[in-house]
Amino acid sequence: MAKEKQDHVDRILAQWRRERPDLDVEPMGILGRLKRLGTHLGREVEVVLLKHGLSTSAFDVLATLRRSGAPHRLSPGELLEMTMVSSGTMTNRIDRLEKAGFVQRILNPEDRRSVLIALTDKGFATVEEAVDAHAANQQRLTANLSAADKAELDRLLKKFLSDFE
Repeated sequence: MAKEKQDHVDRILAQWRRERPDLDVEPMGILGRLKRLGTHLGREVEVVLLKHGLSTSAFDVLATLRRSGAPHRLSPGELLEMTMVSSGTMTNRIDRLEKAGFVQRILNPEDRRSVLIALTDKGFATVEEAVDAHAANQQRLTANLSAADKAELDRLLKKFLSDFE
């Protein structure tokens, strides 16, 4: 069996094991790799989205509206729930997206005291192109994992995440 290549986290763990052999650093390795991987993946995702004129936060809102189904509109509260940001942050995102012509605020036909955030034609077209590129990029980013590896990694991450959610 071929020896696995050492990564940056292995070097950090070796230093801790040398300096503090009393510490159990196994969790440090897991969490350190998740953090580093998140940073690398975030950069790779951002590069693709920027080609479509979108930040990751703008894409998050547009993709949430798109996947909600026709007529592609949600209340600000529903957007908050689905994106897990503060109300102030969401308001700023909606303001920027509205200024760019990607979304519009419309009166809620069921309660005219409230508004819904709706994709415009421009927003729909933009998110359609961006999500195609995003999905292709995700395929590229996970191409070095076998189908079995992907299934196992997904299972383990889901198990780990469930304790927090």
